[in-house]
Amino acid sequence: MENKKSFSAIFSEYFIFVIFIALVIVLAIMKPSFISPKNLANILKQASINGILAFGMMFVIISGGFDMSVGSTVAFTGILAALLGKGQYPLVVPLIVALIGGLAVGIVNGVGIAIGDLPPFIMTLGTMTAVRGLALLISNGKPVTGVSEGYRAVAAGSIAGIPSLAIFLIVVIIICSFVATKTVYGRRVYACGGNIQAARVAGINTTLIRISTFAIAGLLAGLSGFLMTSRVTIGQPTAAESYEMDAITACVVGGVSMSGGVGKPWGVIIGTLLITVIANGLDILGVSSHWQKIVKGLIIVLAVLMDVKGKSRKD
Repeated sequence: MENKKSFSAIFSEYFIFVIFIALVIVLAIMKPSFISPKNLANILKQASINGILAFGMMFVIISGGFDMSVGSTVAFTGILAALLGKGQYPLVVPLIVALIGGLAVGIVNGVGIAIGDLPPFIMTLGTMTAVRGLALLISNGKPVTGVSEGYRAVAAGSIAGIPSLAIFLIVVIIICSFVATKTVYGRRVYACGGNIQAARVAGINTTLIRISTFAIAGLLAGLSGFLMTSRVTIGQPTAAESYEMDAITACVVGGVSMSGGVGKPWGVIIGTLLITVIANGLDILGVSSHWQKIVKGLIIVLAVLMDVKGKSRKD
């Protein structure tokens, strides 16, 4: 019985990985071009920005929060970076300004939720709308063009055949995975999401922890805004719409519980790749992009349903 339970637990934990491998095999059989080096590099590029956002979202959700504003933050910081990335300043300037802009939005979210006691959905829905408006205001509702060649090269380059966008993602994965699993801070984030009252009793500054998780999400959204502008070569105020849903989907599919306190970085990686592979595979198969939204919606519902059912069985 113990062995059976143990096998069941292991299968449940790695189920998403099995699904991912099966999907890759099926797509490779249906369309051999799917596993061509060019398409694999394209998948890495597509996964990079969503993956960076998903790791920021991971901290927020594990701590018991929720962030609807990261897509708007990507657009806002992308506009800031484009305005400063036309060659008049060193490349580090638009990067730092984008990071600071994202960090500021994250801190506002965190303060409103942790100190103002606003529900995360309401607070971040408000900032999602306001920050999108700010992006439109700063850009006068028009795309910001004319970014420098050096700025464009950030996303266009590669190192040892690996797209530079993927290098940024790998660095984010390493740092975030270490922080989440190997540090006292990471354990406190899990504790806040697991039981915030118990965390307070244990002496954890839950207010600061919750603010910091939104700050991390905002900071990584700022990095994504910088990278996205480099990739598409313009700052677009309407960019990154629904990116927050892609990030949430990657987390939920990867096993991060929407009720907080549960989730592993490797699951977020697989979740990000799975969502990207589905979108890429449907494109290669010539399926309408409208179906991608339907598929993503179904995946979110099924993943949350499995999470809820899994928790009820444990209880």
